[in-house]
Amino acid sequence: MSKVNKILVRAKRQVLSDIAGNHPSLLQGEGYDFVELREYMSGDDIRHIDWNITAKMQKPFVKVFREEKELNVVVVSVLNGSVYFGSKKFKQDLIAEVVALLGFATLKNGDILSSYIFTDRMIDHQRATKKIQIVKRSVEKIVEFNPINEKVDFKMISETLFKRIKKRSLIIVVGDFFEIPNFKVLAKKHEIIALVVRDKVEEHPPSMGFSSLMDPESGAILEGDFNDASVSSYTKQLRRYDAELFESFKKSKIRYAKIYTDSNPSVELRKIFEAR
Repeated sequence: MSKVNKILVRAKRQVLSDIAGNHPSLLQGEGYDFVELREYMSGDDIRHIDWNITAKMQKPFVKVFREEKELNVVVVSVLNGSVYFGSKKFKQDLIAEVVALLGFATLKNGDILSSYIFTDRMIDHQRATKKIQIVKRSVEKIVEFNPINEKVDFKMISETLFKRIKKRSLIIVVGDFFEIPNFKVLAKKHEIIALVVRDKVEEHPPSMGFSSLMDPESGAILEGDFNDASVSSYTKQLRRYDAELFESFKKSKIRYAKIYTDSNPSVELRKIFEAR
């Protein structure tokens, strides 16, 4: 059985077993059409405040939406060079698994699914549909793509999604996020969840002594003595970086979570969505 088929079979089985066990739906989100503006009332969702009108009127106004039955789910995979790494499995393969789980769960709910793959350009776009073939096509594109020497451009990703996605959607961005995106404008139009895919070895690497390492995005070779002191310094810098990354998500009201390559992605996704 091919890697793609293994991922699809495992993901489909996990989604179906969740439903058979009477668990709540993995994906629960908000699909809305804008209706009108009205003055803010106690209990209103502050995410719906229109800050431009509020500033002009000198009192808070909120956007009122009409709820729709179907949720529009957009899954975005970011496949820059650094996803070609993993001690248990490659991060690229974990992204494919996450996309398969999200895809099957979306369609099982009767919702609408579309998907994108980005580096510093758009690699693939699967149009919005309820047909199950989209899951297989999306997973195939992810698994077969060669991310070596590919960079990420989050500014381009944000602008592209803002222009292309007209209907309010739940956008789930999956990547390792070793660059901090600015999704502030996009998050005003859509609900965004960031799934940070990591390997524990890259967050807590062992001391390797003198070694040569290749940057999977640029192809540059880095040589040095990766001793206890240098590894400790790297780990501290990464912790500071992640703190900055998560703070940027919080400021834009973006939900986020980490999923590691040695974890069960189905279990981790359920934790994330049940907490919404």
